[in-house]
Amino acid sequence: MRSRISLAFLLCGAMAAAAADDPTRHVSVFIGTGGHGHTYPGATVPFGAVQLSPDTFNSGWDWCSGYHYSDSSIMGFSHTHLSGTGVGDMLDVLVMPGTGPARTEPGSREHPEQGYRSRFSHQDEVAEPGYYAVLLKDYGIKAELSATERAGIHKYTFPASESSHFIVDLAHAILSSPEAVPKVLSSELKIVDNTTIVGGRRVGMWANGRHIYFAMKFSKPFAASEIVSSGQTLDRGTRETSGKSLKALVHYQTAAGEVIYVKVGLSGVSVEGALKNLDAEIPAFDFAGVRKKAHDAWQRELSRASVETSNQKQKQIFYTALYHTMLAPTLFDDVDGQYRGMDLQVHQLPKGSHNYSTFSLWDTYRALHPLFTLMHSDRVPALVNCLIRQAEESPAGMPVWPLQGRETGCMTGYHSAPVIAEAAVKGFQGIDLARAYPQMMKRAMEDDYRGLGYYRKLGYIPSDKEEESATKTLEYSYDAWAVAQVALKLDKMDDYKKLLAQAANYRNLWDKSTGFIRPRLANGEWAGPFDPKLTGVSKNWRDFTEANSWQATWGAQQDPQGYIDMLGGRQAFVKKLDDLFSQSLEIKGEVPVDMTGFVGMYAHGNEPSHHIAYLYAYAGAPYKTQERVRDLLEKQYGNTPDDGVAGNEDCGQMSAWYVISALGFYAVDPASGNYVFGTPLFDKAVIDMGGNRKLVVEAVRKSPDEKYVQSVTLNGKPYDKAWFPHSAVAQGGKIVFKMGSQPNLQFAAAENAAPPSMSSK
Repeated sequence: MRSRISLAFLLCGAMAAAAADDPTRHVSVFIGTGGHGHTYPGATVPFGAVQLSPDTFNSGWDWCSGYHYSDSSIMGFSHTHLSGTGVGDMLDVLVMPGTGPARTEPGSREHPEQGYRSRFSHQDEVAEPGYYAVLLKDYGIKAELSATERAGIHKYTFPASESSHFIVDLAHAILSSPEAVPKVLSSELKIVDNTTIVGGRRVGMWANGRHIYFAMKFSKPFAASEIVSSGQTLDRGTRETSGKSLKALVHYQTAAGEVIYVKVGLSGVSVEGALKNLDAEIPAFDFAGVRKKAHDAWQRELSRASVETSNQKQKQIFYTALYHTMLAPTLFDDVDGQYRGMDLQVHQLPKGSHNYSTFSLWDTYRALHPLFTLMHSDRVPALVNCLIRQAEESPAGMPVWPLQGRETGCMTGYHSAPVIAEAAVKGFQGIDLARAYPQMMKRAMEDDYRGLGYYRKLGYIPSDKEEESATKTLEYSYDAWAVAQVALKLDKMDDYKKLLAQAANYRNLWDKSTGFIRPRLANGEWAGPFDPKLTGVSKNWRDFTEANSWQATWGAQQDPQGYIDMLGGRQAFVKKLDDLFSQSLEIKGEVPVDMTGFVGMYAHGNEPSHHIAYLYAYAGAPYKTQERVRDLLEKQYGNTPDDGVAGNEDCGQMSAWYVISALGFYAVDPASGNYVFGTPLFDKAVIDMGGNRKLVVEAVRKSPDEKYVQSVTLNGKPYDKAWFPHSAVAQGGKIVFKMGSQPNLQFAAAENAAPPSMSSK
């Protein structure tokens, strides 16, 4: 008897320990679903093609993900969502259960009873990585959701009703305004039998012309069904149709507590592909099994990082941020290796390869992709090779913001270049640089793309000829720097020299008299009147992309030393940075909604600012970087829906900044393969880099308030520089920070301790 008790005690102890080690318990998926975070709370798996989540509204900037925490009713559950973007799309294949009269329009948020919407309470919501549940109060139906990579599964627990039903809405989509008509270019719907519905659609929204197909199976045969086309119910004998506004209704009688499951496979290729994906990934109506596999996948991926801290709020923010870094890019291929390319043609992948979508590159090249090189090295070659394929397949050339086989063209620059360059510089194997290089050089040296012709001819983009000209000049200079790193890797030295000359073009917009990057006219004169708090001089358009000159001036990430030289030395550079953070909060002219999270004129809620706090380290004042970074970590992130992130999550970039900065460093210039030291947030962090490699970061301090670095050891040796190369930790490594309550003004202050720059001597 004693041995049984002891065994039971040990088993309970082991289970408790396993639960304690499960990082999913620290994730709050509702962080960022309020405010301007634009995240969604639904079920998905790491990098999965399916994001099965509730939609509370489908119009307006704060509803780009289809969900906002301020709402009190749900339209239904659709299968694709964007995490934290500033533009909306997706929300494909909405499913909504109900009881009573079956309605075919969703109704309004003000009067949900007029449509198929249902009221809900946040108290009745349960969400964790890979699982979502809510009570639909108007119908008394409990909805539960989970997902695999290419399929989703629904579990609905009904009350007793003779009029239970589901609506499947293929017209549901993001709208440009509440009164707008969904931009569905075409769609098809087929009721195969009394358990199966298939179909697809082409959508003309942000990713104009993208294809999506589905296969849906119900666990219980429906008693009746009908198709509604453009508001008209078709004859019940109609089992198949096409049109721009298609919906299906299926009807049941249910007993109290009866459960009906719905499983749905998606494909960008065809209905047949969707069926293959569904049968391969959810062969049975095993909701518990799918939920467990989703949980296990998240536990496995989140366990790549282990942090030690007594601050549970920071731990929750960290693991939720880490969760958000794995919601994009998203898988976009079928189980048989077929995928729809950027040319809208169907292609076949080599065995073992994958295709991806949802590359928010203007945002994510800065921190998300550098984080992947540390935590997801197994995925990096596939992601980079996907970008190379897209460059070859796309009529638009180098990827800018590709989404499900279409180029949205969103944002400036061509920032697939630094992602490819970073992987090359960091020595990742299995990347076809020989295929990448012609595409990169074509964009840098030949394409007349969004002002690049002016950029090569004049050395800058004139503000009277092209919108957002100042930002484009800066970003093309950085992209040229990135392509130059690939040229150097391939020993193309003539190209390398030409690209370096292009990378220096940002200086042509430097106005010494003001100390700012500013717009310039085609005739060489400065555009004016100039005010660094203006987003644009011209009344026709902005001169800066989601920024003003205070933020954009620092945009040539490859050359902080160049700024130091132009400003007249380190002291002037540090003062300029101090002035940025101490400016009054007064933006002039048009204020883009993306500009949020202000500290002076620094705007943490938008990506152009993300590297700026680390620039002090280039001028011998790394202690100021430590002050600023710690302040941003503590004040720009929270653990509630509304204060979770300072601005749009942007497919993981806002969260990646937190994750990598909390480790104690950041990639100011990702294409260089270097990191700049900041300040570690946690007492200890261990990153599993894969292949039995670990990066260990320790902070030796008496109190969590000790934020100043006194000294560093790297891989067991004293280290006196403000930066380190990726090669130092590529095979694993250990960084130990000795911390203190007061700044060490000598640490990494010498000029030879500064991070490398394009202009470094």
